[in-house]
Amino acid sequence: MKAIDVQNLTRDFDGLRAVDDISFHVEPGEIFGFLGPNGAGKSTTIRILTGQLRPTSGSASVMGWDVVEQRQQLKPLIGVVFEVQNLYLRMSGRENLRFAARLYRVDKHRVEEVLDRVGLLDRAKDTVENYSNGMKQRLLIARALLHRPKVLFLDEPTRGLDPHVAREIRSRVRELAQEGMTIFLTTHYMEEADQLCRRVAFIDHGKIAAIDTPEQLKLDHGESEEATLEDVFIRLTGSHLSHWSKGS
Repeated sequence: MKAIDVQNLTRDFDGLRAVDDISFHVEPGEIFGFLGPNGAGKSTTIRILTGQLRPTSGSASVMGWDVVEQRQQLKPLIGVVFEVQNLYLRMSGRENLRFAARLYRVDKHRVEEVLDRVGLLDRAKDTVENYSNGMKQRLLIARALLHRPKVLFLDEPTRGLDPHVAREIRSRVRELAQEGMTIFLTTHYMEEADQLCRRVAFIDHGKIAAIDTPEQLKLDHGESEEATLEDVFIRLTGSHLSHWSKGS
């Protein structure tokens, strides 16, 4: 069984096609990078895969459950860390997680486990408004792990973080994958995707431009032996900049 299976997925918004007939799959325990420019269709795809948005056509399943028809069965199996840090700032880190634990019907002892895992146990009593950006991001990851999901969706998890915190989060992501969790990752940091992902897909204007291992993509689409994943990204998704670069 595929952890994620997407077939001919399309989503329209008032005549605009945000996701255009895309198909791909993700294996269990894989860190899969879903990369593209702003507005390429990444967030729309995540919203469909997490049961928040119905596709216009096509189908998708996560851990074998249809994302439209079986959303209730899907919810306990996924964790989501969105780019927006939607935390209760006047509550402590522990209170944020205890509130989420009640929603997930998770034992309160699990709160202490995930706080420890992300390195926030010693700051658990502090209000979140006094947390650094990196601490807030770690708390979001802790919240997503409360119910032991099978698939974790990470939307720009290291955006705006200093290199030390970003490296720590990448290390946690690797650990989770080694333990068998499937990670669906969006990031604008191509070096991060190169380091973490077994495979990556490039999406542009709602279409999949390429999908393969970072190494193979560099061989197939790089213009030199020294090509980076960023070079491939720019080559495959840079068409929308062509008129601007010509001065028009």
